[in-house]
Amino acid sequence: MPVPQVAIIGRPNVGKSSILNWLAHKLVSVVDPTPGVTRDRVSYLMNEGDRYFELIDTGGIGIVDRDDLSEDVERQIQIGIDRADLILFVVDGKDGPMPLDQVVADRLRPINKPKLLVVNKCDSPRAVEDIPQFYRMLNGPTVSTSVIGNLNRQQLIEAILEHLPPAAEHESEDGASLASDPELKFAIVGRRNVGKSTFINALAEEERCIVSEIPGTTRDSIDVRFEIDGLRLLAIDTPGVRKKKSLANDVEFYGMVRAQKSIRRADVVFMFFDATETVSRVDKQLVDEIVSQHKPVIFVINKWDLAKEAEMAMDRWSEYLSHQFGSLKFAPVAFLTAKSGRNVHKLINLAQNIFKQARTRVSTGEINRVIRAAVVRNRPPVRRNQTPKIFFATQVATEPPTIVCKCNNPELFDNSWQRYLLSVIREELPFHEVPVKLYLRQREQAEERRSPSEKGFGLDHTVHGEAIEEEAFDDDDWKDELSSM
Repeated sequence: MPVPQVAIIGRPNVGKSSILNWLAHKLVSVVDPTPGVTRDRVSYLMNEGDRYFELIDTGGIGIVDRDDLSEDVERQIQIGIDRADLILFVVDGKDGPMPLDQVVADRLRPINKPKLLVVNKCDSPRAVEDIPQFYRMLNGPTVSTSVIGNLNRQQLIEAILEHLPPAAEHESEDGASLASDPELKFAIVGRRNVGKSTFINALAEEERCIVSEIPGTTRDSIDVRFEIDGLRLLAIDTPGVRKKKSLANDVEFYGMVRAQKSIRRADVVFMFFDATETVSRVDKQLVDEIVSQHKPVIFVINKWDLAKEAEMAMDRWSEYLSHQFGSLKFAPVAFLTAKSGRNVHKLINLAQNIFKQARTRVSTGEINRVIRAAVVRNRPPVRRNQTPKIFFATQVATEPPTIVCKCNNPELFDNSWQRYLLSVIREELPFHEVPVKLYLRQREQAEERRSPSEKGFGLDHTVHGEAIEEEAFDDDDWKDELSSM
């Protein structure tokens, strides 16, 4: 038995998104006084007591969408109603009954499913007194709430639990499995109208997100959970991003912020490009965010069916992206057509592979062998009449792989040589397509009191190789070192 779904239904601006965020105790859905902000179904998995249920926020019934997406919004609302095990009919206690409330009530009345009437915005005694006016709209249990006043949250949760379908055997275990972290979380980011939602629908094999040629359709970050060959996946579909100076309103500002938050949440980021468009300033802003978060990324060239001379264009696109984003030359490039599903599942396999790389831990002996050989091939130049020396290195963390090198003076290693060392680490160790953090830390003075033949990789590499093999350390000690960086 699947996890029960609780759909939040009502006209625009009655506080449906606010109720979802309030019950979830976190910002899940965009809240804005602009009517029609919520277009897609936005979901959040709740755990109360021994029950799990999924809250579904839907668009406002009756809104005339300014981007002419009313039919798409309506279809998403209907899907939410059809799949719901319980319906929360939300009305505005401050405004009182409105004609559009009656339209919603007439639509819900013939549906043979449990329903709760939620009179929201009961922030004043007068609003509480007017609650009976709504009774004629729904013959069922009523709960008055105020998100701002934090009124009756627990009462609403108890009413939801009371009207959920009976718990199936092992439901709590199944719910716990769904609530646990998926094995792979990936965020789909990019500027507007590059096909991100189309990709989600192709992957989930259903119309889970509104797909439209109108830029800016997705406003919320939408989590879509599914399984492929027994692997639990979470896809995070994000709003398309515009240039900062082009942000038209608060809703689009939220889109920028949510794209950044989605990158931080993800294990792997799919950076989408349109095969028919060149790289924009917005693309560079998003890539800068990915780089700053040290997230594994796959450059995804979508709408490949529209590209001319596809085979030749692949090489040109790879060179073009390498030129545009020099710090991510190691990032793999994937070509797909989301509309037809071409290469969609290959992209997931690639994401699994680079996520595995990001979680790999390499032995200290292997890391030192690679770094020792790198120093022998290309010794760091002498600076300030001092020879840069690395004594030993170890990996202290994963996601991203983080390597600390103990040296005589970090300031002696210039940026170009550090880039060289990073490229060697990525090439020789199993981190070929993921970012790697490299720290150079000065060794304590007490450790410097050693014979000249033991002072790092700067002289005879055979002698120093033996010295490194003799080094003993504890990974836990290095975690303390890292926390101070």
